Amino acid sequence: MRFEFKPSFGRSLKHLHPREQTGVRVAADKLIDFYTTGEKTLGLGIDHLRGPFWEARAGLRVRLLYRWQKDLIEFVLAGSHDDVRRFLKHLG
Repeated sequence: MRFEFKPSFGRSLKHLHPREQTGVRVAADKLIDFYTTGEKTLGLGIDHLRGPFWEARAGLRVRLLYRWQKDLIEFVLAGSHDDVRRFLKHLG
């Protein structure tokens, strides 16, 4: 499995509070561990949204949006439910 952090992920991370940024980094590490080892950490909260897009919980308000295609997981966005919804809406 390969993992890639898209530029959009880095840009979205900058808009979050430092405490939320830390939560996103921890959640990304847990997600990578899950897809590498197969052992799911409590509280990660992975949900399939549509097509290749999935989200994972990074706190009460913050979600990680990622795209899973074959052997590649691309971290696309870190933000609120509304940020994720807006991003997916613009895709069509």
